[in-house]
Amino acid sequence: MLSPTLELLLILQDRDSKRLGVESQLKAVPAEIAAIERTIAAENAAIEAARVEQRTLEVQKKDIETQIGGANDRLNKYRTQQSAVRKNEEYQALGHEIETTQTLIGDLEGKELEIMYAIDEAKKRFLAAETIAKSNISGYNTRINGLKEREKNLKVEIESAKKDVEMARVPVAVPAARIYDRLLARNMMPIVVAIRGGKCGGCHLKVSSDSDSASRGSSAIAEIANCDQCGRIIFFES
Repeated sequence: MLSPTLELLLILQDRDSKRLGVESQLKAVPAEIAAIERTIAAENAAIEAARVEQRTLEVQKKDIETQIGGANDRLNKYRTQQSAVRKNEEYQALGHEIETTQTLIGDLEGKELEIMYAIDEAKKRFLAAETIAKSNISGYNTRINGLKEREKNLKVEIESAKKDVEMARVPVAVPAARIYDRLLARNMMPIVVAIRGGKCGGCHLKVSSDSDSASRGSSAIAEIANCDQCGRIIFFES
């Protein structure tokens, strides 16, 4: 049968475990929100990359249109000059320029068609990326709102958990509370553990015969027994 002190410590430990659990959940919320925000940023970056690709192709198309316009101006100029010259050499030279310019215009128009096709494909990719990303981002924002609501609820819950801990602490004798608090400060949860098969329920190492005997005692001195290895408060579980 457990001593009253151990029973009170087990109750305190239960309340502290719940408090620590809520604290752990609360600490995790900001990191979860930050991770989702990074995902949203990546989605937006994908949209922007698709938009930039489309804009780049449109700039290239305009540049080719400008080149075609310039080539056509030169072609008209050469034709005008050709109709005015009288020398055969000059006529042939202008004819060569006309042919070269016509070839250039044909090449540029071919490139223009390729870019126009690429722009159509880029628009499709942009619309697809935007549609998917917007849907994903909407879901992510819903998750963030849910996490923020959870954070608010956890803050209320943790205040309640702290009050439960304080209430459970009141009846615990000061010497026992000091031992408990020292172990709690070392993150030794669970602090109060049973001995099973001669081993500590916390570190799972074998305890000495003296500690084993002390954990079975009922005198005031033997109410608190500690594991030789980890220092946890131990008790014999019959």
